[in-house]
Amino acid sequence: MTIVRSVGGVPIRFTEERLHHVERRHPEMAGEQARILETLAQPDFVQEGDASTLVALRHYPKTPLAEKHCAVVYKEVSKTDGFVVTAYFTRRASTLRRVVWKR
Repeated sequence: MTIVRSVGGVPIRFTEERLHHVERRHPEMAGEQARILETLAQPDFVQEGDASTLVALRHYPKTPLAEKHCAVVYKEVSKTDGFVVTAYFTRRASTLRRVVWKR
């Protein structure tokens, strides 16, 4: 298990189980653990997600799929605990979600 602090200062757990989930659901994310952790710790911006989640996004000019944003969906359960839900590459950030933090 790896723990990274979100922009809100909350320790976010990224477990082996979640990594396997991400790689199973999004095969293009295999081997992208470093980008996932970097996006979570140093996003370009964070949007509100569904069901009290947050979505950290970071732009990468080059990924296994071409130029993309890495999106990491996570939940801050308390001020001292949180966890990664999933992660994926996307062409662009949602214009429907509210930005709650920006670099």
